[in-house]
Amino acid sequence: MTLTESSSPSSPFSPSAHSTGKVVLVTGASSGIGEATARRLAASGHLVVLGARRDDRIAAIAADIQAEGGNAEHHMLDVTKPESMDAFVRAAYQRHGRIDVLVNNAGVMPLSRLDALKVDEWNQMIDVNIRGVLHGIAAVLPVMRDQGDQGDQSNGHIVNIASVSGLRVDPTAAVYSATKFAVRAISEGLRQESRNLRVTVICPGLTSSDLTESIVDAEVREAVRDQMRIAIPAAAIGDAVAYAISQPHNVDVNEIVVRPTVQN
Repeated sequence: MTLTESSSPSSPFSPSAHSTGKVVLVTGASSGIGEATARRLAASGHLVVLGARRDDRIAAIAADIQAEGGNAEHHMLDVTKPESMDAFVRAAYQRHGRIDVLVNNAGVMPLSRLDALKVDEWNQMIDVNIRGVLHGIAAVLPVMRDQGDQGDQSNGHIVNIASVSGLRVDPTAAVYSATKFAVRAISEGLRQESRNLRVTVICPGLTSSDLTESIVDAEVREAVRDQMRIAIPAAAIGDAVAYAISQPHNVDVNEIVVRPTVQN
């Protein structure tokens, strides 16, 4: 189902028809962690709205979720454009009357040494990994601030997907790590400024995804692919998101690190 601003709020996909579920927006939902998270949350009874640039891909995933009995919609999204993020959030809000959770997942990881001077790739990571998160926060904060406490739900919940690269820096990952350190800093600032908003950071370790495909440097790409032999499935991160958002409204799970047992 494509999510449109003219859709009726009385849709069977609205929270009123699924009172135990939440309205959850997931960015970067066309593959990897985003797709796995959307599938996991839909299986738990939540209504998920998938956003990504690959509209045909998220349409197929949403249709698959619905065929399995879940509730899913999709909306084309480019997180680097504030107007695209605003439209994504506005359409979901106009359709359902609230937004309970935003999962800021969209990210890119074109690793390279700094002396390779891949400035365009640095800027791409800054635009997607940092600005994309900020655009998501800016779009949902007014909605979450105004909807107020309702029953056992807080005003809202923002889940930001960072990385273990936001906890340490390795060769070829300087800029990527910088963006993920920034996500953690932004999240902590948002948490401290909020009283009725829950904020969670999830830091995945080596996880199966398409991120390695954005690595242009052949030597680095092969090295990372070799490391990915120990990767955990993206569903493990979806489980972490599900755990965080399932807690009582007065419990805020601030940070979760999930990585392969054998990862150093």
